[in-house]
Amino acid sequence: MTTLRPVLRQALKTYEKNRQLRKIAQASALVESRGYMKWTRVEDTIEFARLMNYRKIGIACCIGLKREGAILASILRRNGFQVISTICKTGAVPKEKVGVKDAEKLRPGQFEAMCNPVAQAMLLDACGAELNIMVGLCVGHDALFCRTSKAPVTTLIAKDRVLCHNPVASIYNHQSYYRQRLYDNHLSNIWKSSPSS
Repeated sequence: MTTLRPVLRQALKTYEKNRQLRKIAQASALVESRGYMKWTRVEDTIEFARLMNYRKIGIACCIGLKREGAILASILRRNGFQVISTICKTGAVPKEKVGVKDAEKLRPGQFEAMCNPVAQAMLLDACGAELNIMVGLCVGHDALFCRTSKAPVTTLIAKDRVLCHNPVASIYNHQSYYRQRLYDNHLSNIWKSSPSS
């Protein structure tokens, strides 16, 4: 426990020194207290953006959830925000550009555009987005987007193709339907080698 104390002190100093982080923390606490067990995550996001005085909202959307992204954009516009959106396949960059071999693609022998979360973040930043919302970006792509975005990022939809984008369902079923899959590490048998580096 004593080793954690310096880290916790440093965290508090960070809130004290960084006005923007402190403002985000305050707005988050207000959204929690005002909307607890009353508001949906969409409503939480709208109220958070209002408390932060954000006007321009960016949406980083998976192409597979473009309908959901369009509905979100409509809701945000109706609530007075300017919306900028970008799709995951932005730039139509072939997967080979990041070292993916033809045999490793979903459809070998065909063109496949890679997801381009770095470009998504840069485009939204260039357009002046003050808050970015992720809608269904894949695992890893979401990490790249968060790491690249200059604006704060929040997630509205987490990608889970098997569970209709409800990844917590596997956690709820960890003692039943997903027990063997989650605890027996069946994926390690699928991949004989690590991804290309």
